[in-house]
Amino acid sequence: MENCYNFSFFRAPIQNTVPDVAFSILDAYRYISEPIAKERTEQLRTMASQDEARLFKARHFDYCTFSGLFESRSSSHLIQHSGLVCVDFDHVEDIPALKQQLLEHEYFDTILMFTSPSGNGVKWIVEVDLQGWEHSRFFKSMINCLKATGLPPVDISGSDIARACFLPYDPNVYIHPKFQDDAKETFYTPAVGSMLR
Repeated sequence: MENCYNFSFFRAPIQNTVPDVAFSILDAYRYISEPIAKERTEQLRTMASQDEARLFKARHFDYCTFSGLFESRSSSHLIQHSGLVCVDFDHVEDIPALKQQLLEHEYFDTILMFTSPSGNGVKWIVEVDLQGWEHSRFFKSMINCLKATGLPPVDISGSDIARACFLPYDPNVYIHPKFQDDAKETFYTPAVGSMLR
């Protein structure tokens, strides 16, 4: 297995800013592909009120900070950048078409990709080399690149290195081929295995 891209995993609610454990891409993949968050994801998608849905996510969804390991969820408490950026596309009209566009993107390598908790967006986790750039500056430059290549608008909140990404259930979550052999294994790290019991 190649780069593990360690980042922080937090238990709900969103007010909890102390990480539970360090996660790898495989941990995130297994969490999302297994029915750990299935019931809450289905419940969220029945909600007509955006305010109700926002509050429900904040109270009930576990989350990651894909861009780094933290002592607590604050940019001032970053331990290490993960080498990943989470790009969030909201209110997507054709999710399968967008996912295909992202997989074929000429500049960014898709490490993980899944449908957002709401069911109408895409979370795109890509590998990056900051080359000494500050995260927020790199993200803004990345947005300009994505716009120039014809992709829909990006949620600019990803410029915050400590941005929370809620983890839904998505049995069709994509993982980069370099992880696929390991993804097929039935072994789970203690972090994810305990959630399946």
